[in-house]
Amino acid sequence: MRIATFNINNVNTRLANLLDWLGTAQPDVVCLQELKAEDKAFPLKAIEAAGYGAVWRGQRTWNGVAILARGATPVITRRSLPGDPADDQARYIEAAVNGVLVASIYLPNGNPQPGPKFDYKLAWFERLIVHAGDLMTAGVPVVLAGDYNVVPTEADIWPGHHERANALLQPQSRAAFQRLLDQGWTDALRAMQPDGPLWTFWGYLRHRWPDDKGMRLDHLLLSPDLAERLVAAGVSRVARGEEGASDHAPTWIEIDQRQGRV
Repeated sequence: MRIATFNINNVNTRLANLLDWLGTAQPDVVCLQELKAEDKAFPLKAIEAAGYGAVWRGQRTWNGVAILARGATPVITRRSLPGDPADDQARYIEAAVNGVLVASIYLPNGNPQPGPKFDYKLAWFERLIVHAGDLMTAGVPVVLAGDYNVVPTEADIWPGHHERANALLQPQSRAAFQRLLDQGWTDALRAMQPDGPLWTFWGYLRHRWPDDKGMRLDHLLLSPDLAERLVAAGVSRVARGEEGASDHAPTWIEIDQRQGRV
């Protein structure tokens, strides 16, 4: 079972890129972020024609998350992150697919910092940690997938960078990510590739892509039962090199379906 996360950076503008990748990679489950489309503008017909069912929560201009499933319709369990009823930003959606609970996460960027955007990022992160703890306690197979807007360590960004003020690298952001892991979640990509560059994002400016100056922002965190069945993980860098591509590459894992309930 292949599960992927992909910050598509405008699902309608990059629909051709998305459909091309779906046809080539044929993932079983896809978590999308940054749809940049309100609910009624989500391209459901095109995605269904590609063989996928979908649930989504859109938002005009910014944000937006979705979960796609090949040959099935995800069973939605949450359309928002609990903990703040006044928060109307479309950054979290959760659904059951083939016995696995999957969350698509678009954590706030937090720039500029310090300031209200960074405060919101940290508060949102705290809510995620609380909810993730509840999911861990429930003991069900869970994948927390998405754009976390966190570079976990210095090994997850190009050497010699000058990003010290970036909210993605701040000690508070990294500490929150580590506290999430400390609940028992497995960082799937680093579990399969402990050392070396593992970029998932290359900015459009300053020749970041041609010079391979990337960051690892997109993560798939696995509950213990799924971590035991993890057999592969990687980044589809070729998709980042396509014309009109998102600044993120699809990031994926494979779970052995022959074990357990998956």
